[in-house]
Order: sequence, then structure tokens, then C-alpha cells
Amino acid sequence: MPAPTKIVGRSLLIASAALLSLPLTAPAALAAPSPSPSASPSASPSATPPAGMSTVGGVRLGRPGTQVDLAAGVPVIPKDISARSWIVADAESGEVLASHNAHWRLAPASTLKMLFADTVLPKFPSTVKHRVTADDLAGVGAGSSMVGIKENETYTVHDLWLGVFLRSGNDAVHVLSAMNGGVTETVREMNEHAEELQALDTHVVTPDGYDAERQVSSAYDLTLFARSGLQKKDFREYCSTVRAQFPGETKKDDEGKVSRKSFEIQNTNRLLSGTDSDTPVYQGIAGVKNGYTTNAGNTFTGVAERNGHVLLVTVMHPEKHDHNEAYKETAQLFDWGFQAVGKVKPVGELVAPRGAQAGAQAGASVSADPTGGAAGGGSAPAQAGTATGRGAGGAGVAMAIIGGVLVLLAGGVFLVNRRWPLPDLVRRRR
Repeated sequence: MPAPTKIVGRSLLIASAALLSLPLTAPAALAAPSPSPSASPSASPSATPPAGMSTVGGVRLGRPGTQVDLAAGVPVIPKDISARSWIVADAESGEVLASHNAHWRLAPASTLKMLFADTVLPKFPSTVKHRVTADDLAGVGAGSSMVGIKENETYTVHDLWLGVFLRSGNDAVHVLSAMNGGVTETVREMNEHAEELQALDTHVVTPDGYDAERQVSSAYDLTLFARSGLQKKDFREYCSTVRAQFPGETKKDDEGKVSRKSFEIQNTNRLLSGTDSDTPVYQGIAGVKNGYTTNAGNTFTGVAERNGHVLLVTVMHPEKHDHNEAYKETAQLFDWGFQAVGKVKPVGELVAPRGAQAGAQAGASVSADPTGGAAGGGSAPAQAGTATGRGAGGAGVAMAIIGGVLVLLAGGVFLVNRRWPLPDLVRRRR
């Protein structure tokens, strides 16, 4: 099934009051502790969270245990949630509705591919073709999930990203990494991008999430990766695709005729694909990424829309050993979140990227003159005004404009969709 092409327009975030209230950079007191050189991400399932975790996004998010402020009409958190770490957040406002050990640094498995995609996806147009070499596939870990890429075959970038998102193909990740200058360069860029997103719990060692010493992330950081990635049209398309055709191997028949057939691949996100009778399609689901390794156990980040609300849920390392447990617990937390959104007091927030904060901070120093121009130049307000008009008539972004100042954030612009195009991406039931 081809990915949908109807996408609701996106709007620029412009000098919002919320951003102006955030710090320009994360203070040292808020930074996540550096991973110990001798520490392994594969702590035993019975391990307890550290007493001192990061407080990025709010002090309560750094506390061990469940953090929630219940309100009238909101049910309690489901008692059978066994995940070592989880988070429920409003994808649009960034409010964290509830969390449990949100900053616990754990092995992320293939959910780390969200950061890989958010970092590398903008580099190459989807139509670019690449002929795979043996070097491209070197270093793929034993037992890795694979989409079935073959040496000396040619694939489009679109094919490769379908392999990454649908089949969690480590072979596709390594080919894209090779196109991006190699695994080492890609890992460096991923770590830099994580820092820009203020995902300070994350340390990348492998671009595909394959188990590696000192490779860690957190439920909070994985949610930041999903939120950032979902600002990109291609990311939304790939992560919401249920099934697609993938190019097979070129073969020659007995008569010497050469042909290359395709085969179907299905998304391993069971809340999206419904490929397991034990885990039905979740109403309103539109991505994002699942993962599993021996060290990480099951991890999952999902995004869903219901009644005008868009929520993000991340679940890491359920204690129960059911292979579908991460999906079941995610569905339970989604159900709770849709009943709680707009009623509970948030316990924290998903912070904006540092570039967006810097732009908002800079905007605070710009003053508007009576003619509508800005001190120091007249072109920026005109551009910002155009963007404001598009937002009001298109995606309906609610902007808080302080003192009449309109600043078009340059550089690391953070896009926030008050009405995300997720309903158009929700898959039809089979």
C-alpha cells in the first residue's frame, strides 16, 4: 500500500511566550550525568533507577517512581504497567501528563533509529539512487533485523527509508550511513543532534540501536526524538506506512532474461499493522517506532490522535516477558492519556531544541515601531507576518506574540503543529 500524499500544511513557531520563558541552554544542574566508562546499559531487569537523574523538562521528571497529579474525572494510572520507564506527553503543547523514571538511562534498541532518521533523513532526496557495495553492509551486527538489501543492487533512498521504518532494517541503516560519510561520522552527527534537541540522557554508539557498551537513552529523550522527527513530512510518511513493496534481487532465468521482482514488507509496529491477533490496531495510531534487543528488552514510542488531541507515549523495558507487552502497556497509557489530557496538571514538559530557544531569546530584544517594522531592519516582520497568516488559515497555530514582535526563527527552526496532520496518516483497518 503506497504511503498517503495528502498532508495538512505545517506552520512555523514564531516567538511564543512559552519559548521565551525557557532558558537559552540547559544549566549544568539540569544536565544528565555522563555515562560511566565502565557502566553497561544492560543492567539487570530488577535494577532500581538512580537517585540522581536529569531534571531537563522539570524537577519532577528527575525523581524516581511515578509522577502524576490526578484530577477529578481522571482514572488512576493502570496498576499493571510493568515498564521500568515510561512517559505520556501532549505532542503539541509538550506537556508531560505523567511519567515513571522518565530520565532513566537504558538501552534503547531500534527506537534509536528515530534519532538516526531525524538526523540523516534531510540529507538525501527520496529519488536518489544508490548501488550497494560490500563495504556499505560491513559491520552489521549478528542477528540484526534486516530488510533484505543485496550487494550490487540499486535502491532509491525512499526504498532504504521504508526498510528502516517498516522492517527496522539494520542493513538499510548501514547503507544510509555509508552514503552519509560512514558509521563514525553518522554517530557523531547523531550525538550532536541529540545535544541540540536537549536529549542529554542519550549517548549513541551505533546508528541502528544494536546493543553496544555505553549506548543509552531514556523515555524522555526518545519522546523528544519522535516529536522532532514528526515535524518532517517524510518522517511522518515512513513511520505511518503499514506495508509497501521492496525491491528484490535481480535474477536471470533459464532463457537469460533478467528481471527484478519486489516483495511486500510490513511494519513491525503492531499497534499500527495489527499483524498479531493479540495486539489489535490502536484507534488513531500513526507511528512511530518499536525496538527489541537482548539488553534493551522491548521499547516503543507511539503517537496517536483522538478527539483533536495528539499524544506521544514511550515505554521502555516492561518487566513482563510477553513479546507484545510494550504494545499493550502503550495502549493502556494512551487510553489513560486521552482521558487525562486537559484535566491533569502537567508534571513537566518536552523542551524545545536549543536553536529554537536561542531564536526566541533573540526575538525578545527586538522592538516593533509604530509602522510595523522592527528596529534594525524591515524585512523580517513582513516575512513573519506572512507566516502568521498561513498559520491562522492553515494549520491553526495558536501563537503568543509579545509586544507585537514577530520574529521568523532562522537556522534551527522548530515547527509546532497545533493541528498535526496525523488523522490523514492513520491507517485503514484491513
